[in-house]
Amino acid sequence: MKIKLCVLFGGKSVEHEVSVISALQAIAALDAEKYDVIPVYITKENEFYTSCECSCIEEYKDIPALLKKSTRCVFLNTGGKVELLRYPLKKFGSSVISVIDVAFPIVHGTNVEDGTLQGYLKTLGLPFVGCDVTASAVGMDKYVMKTVLKENGVPVLDCLRFYETDMNDLPAVLEKCAQVIGYPVIVKPVNLGSSVGISVAHDAQELKTSLTDAFRFASQVLCEKAITNLTEINCAVLGDTEKAEASECEQPARSDEILSYKDKYVSGGGGKKGAKTGGSKGMASLARKIPADISPERREEIRSLAVKAFQALGCNGVSRIDFMIDGDTDTVYLNEINTIPGSLSFYLWEPLGVHYKELLDRMIELALKRRRQEESITFSFDTNILNVDRSFGGSKGSKLKA
Repeated sequence: MKIKLCVLFGGKSVEHEVSVISALQAIAALDAEKYDVIPVYITKENEFYTSCECSCIEEYKDIPALLKKSTRCVFLNTGGKVELLRYPLKKFGSSVISVIDVAFPIVHGTNVEDGTLQGYLKTLGLPFVGCDVTASAVGMDKYVMKTVLKENGVPVLDCLRFYETDMNDLPAVLEKCAQVIGYPVIVKPVNLGSSVGISVAHDAQELKTSLTDAFRFASQVLCEKAITNLTEINCAVLGDTEKAEASECEQPARSDEILSYKDKYVSGGGGKKGAKTGGSKGMASLARKIPADISPERREEIRSLAVKAFQALGCNGVSRIDFMIDGDTDTVYLNEINTIPGSLSFYLWEPLGVHYKELLDRMIELALKRRRQEESITFSFDTNILNVDRSFGGSKGSKLKA
């Protein structure tokens, strides 16, 4: 019997469109003999829709038209199983679209990748692919991530964190950055990916502009020293806290001081249009060197650090770890982790003989393994505490009306 696999994508995120590309790539690669795939598109208003057309990239040129062809839906846990129901419910007959065995969230950015969607799926009792709530949240928050990794001996750059209210005393912020970090300084929203809102400032005026831009996308911003003699190396990791392995390393090309959103998703070269995915190949289209132009010793150092970071953060499934090499000091720093990377970083596994279909299978197997482990844990126990004749305060005899 096929596994009923619900692929969720989109959502209220600045990386909404990138999520659509990544998800449709995966849907096209999934083994049709193993999985009955139900695509669920999450609009920017957080409404769920499903249809066969949701699997076709061409349909997203006119999203209002796509939604008219699709069925709005909701999830419901009933009788120990999770059903996908049409919404509004039918007055007569069944509203069940499908029973769901496993969810596969392929989402990027705030409000979806940061543990929000994972928490919803966990509350439903629906096993899902990828990092759990905690790892997702920590991986998205660059400041918290750095704190955890430093505690576990993974090298990261020191940084300053500012809240939006700190901008009320902008001269103090500028002075602190100049004294503690010095120029050039790189400014980042604390919880975004895909290089959104990231820029480099070379003086106080540019820093003011960079901070203003970054606060458009987040309520917290990081400032850290910008490495001028920089080589960027990325490496993916597959597994869980018990066993994990590293992919091949890549060296992405960039057109400026930082790898921009345009470098990642717009400029990298198109390739052939697939029957289902078409158009952009997302992160798979980025201009890059695979394997990276680094020594065998440096390659193993980065791959080892990637696994160490992945397991220190409690990750599951596939994550991509982005590193920086400071050419002036020959030092490696971990830059960030992407708990649901663009294109699921399938292109980093193919050089090691792991094709996309197998990669997806292994991610789903890890989700089912985690479910089996969770089922062996006791989350509740019988108690008569509510039957004890005692007062806990409050109004005596107050009632809740249905």
